[in-house]
Amino acid sequence: MFGSEFGDFSFWWLFPIVMMTLCFFMMRGRKGGSICGFSSHHKERNFINASDSPMDILEKRYTLGEIGEEEYKNKKGVLDR
Repeated sequence: MFGSEFGDFSFWWLFPIVMMTLCFFMMRGRKGGSICGFSSHHKERNFINASDSPMDILEKRYTLGEIGEEEYKNKKGVLDR
């Protein structure tokens, strides 16, 4: 028989399913569109650092779309006092 020297290949379809499952679990907890959990590190420049001033944090949150314009203006007014 053809292929009998390598054994029975009736479960060949398990390999892609196992690989997709592993990729899914590697991606869990990651941000951004990464492939199997591997992504570039240049996106980290937008994250808030502990050394950022309150105004810097507010500007980053507004730029990233976490807060709206009205909330940004209200909080900026409080920080400017």
